[in-house]
Amino acid sequence: MSQSTLTRKLFFRIAPVVVVTIMVIAAFAFNSATREINNIYDAQLINDANVLWSLLHNRLQHLPEHTPQQVDDIDFSMDNQLAFNEDADDYADAHMFRAWVNGKILFYSSTAFLSDVPHQRAGFTNLSYRNENWRVYSLPIPNSGIVMEVGEKISLRQTLVSNILLNLFFPLLILVPVIGFLIWLGINNGLRTIHGLVHQIRTRSPDDLSEIPVGDLPRDLLPLRRSINQLLGKLGRSLTLERRFSDLAAHQLRTPQASVKLLLQMLDSADDEQERKAIIADLVTSNNRATHLIEQLLRLARVSHHPLNPMPVRLYHLMASTLAELGNIITSRKLDVSLDGPESVEVRTDASLLQMMVGNLLDNAIKYTPPGGRIEVVLAAEADFWLISISDSGQGIPPDERQAVFKRFYRLDTLSAEGAGLGLAIVADTADRLAASVKLSTPVWGHGLRVELRLPNN
Repeated sequence: MSQSTLTRKLFFRIAPVVVVTIMVIAAFAFNSATREINNIYDAQLINDANVLWSLLHNRLQHLPEHTPQQVDDIDFSMDNQLAFNEDADDYADAHMFRAWVNGKILFYSSTAFLSDVPHQRAGFTNLSYRNENWRVYSLPIPNSGIVMEVGEKISLRQTLVSNILLNLFFPLLILVPVIGFLIWLGINNGLRTIHGLVHQIRTRSPDDLSEIPVGDLPRDLLPLRRSINQLLGKLGRSLTLERRFSDLAAHQLRTPQASVKLLLQMLDSADDEQERKAIIADLVTSNNRATHLIEQLLRLARVSHHPLNPMPVRLYHLMASTLAELGNIITSRKLDVSLDGPESVEVRTDASLLQMMVGNLLDNAIKYTPPGGRIEVVLAAEADFWLISISDSGQGIPPDERQAVFKRFYRLDTLSAEGAGLGLAIVADTADRLAASVKLSTPVWGHGLRVELRLPNN
């Protein structure tokens, strides 16, 4: 299923708002038109009642009582030009009047109610007669017993309002699609800058990580432009570091491989058995060095791409199990190793990354501690952190090089042990992933190296 475009999404968000707005305006127009028409027609009824009184007051006051007299409508014959106006005829049929004197009808129109419908109270009244709703205005003449009564069908007003709405509806029926089309064009025009931004990104080469120019981007899109440029900057720095790392790794692997190649050539031409054994020993050493470098590179890659899986980790048990795995080496080197701290300590972190980090620290401590030396591991609480300190009695690291050793492939000028220069780099990268900190110092006994690892206590 194809995803909807941004233009379509915006259109279907804006168009209903416009339609609802038009409907609300139409409802207000309907109510306003109905109210105004009712007011005008009511005023007309009042005026009709007063006109009738002006025309009939002499006859009603001076003529004796007689039988009710019907006032006939104008005969709309073919000789009369008004006969061609059917609306006028309908309008006349929708009106009526009655003139009362002392409770009796003297004059009435052909459309008037029968005498069994009494005259209504003074003012306006709504009533139903022969399935028709009427609006009636009754005008009592003071001190005379005369009442002038006029009325009209309410349907006349409703028809007028309906005609007005129909006259508005058809233009709106044409106007709504036009408005929709203009909205669509406006959205497309407004998104043109985004399309230009997408085109700039799409047409770039993989090696072009330069910043995207601002150009005519609107202010609302500047945060997006800044975010993309920040991402490009991070990608550029990351690729630079990865290229540098690849170059260094290739250089580091080239040395043992060249050594293996040379030793194999020497082995092929060696005649003395003792010489062959020495060459084979050197081959094993070179192979072990290459294997160790590859393992360190894989660990470093694992740190960068390993998804974090936080879980409760008991620090004391983790350190004890890691030391147990290194037990054979500790025993063979006759090292004095101690672990001190509360056994119930728990931190929420990624267990595999933490174990790899402390494993590298303990491996370095064992590697650079002379036989019969001392290694001390202590767990302690500090404010919002748990402290893991690993102290050894080795040769230590000079203070001016304690920051440099966290760089990849950086090695001290030492002959006591060989390494790839990646152990502490792995520790630093892992600490960043776990929001931990690593600090190097000197043990309390005055020589060697003390590594302080602080983990958040969360």
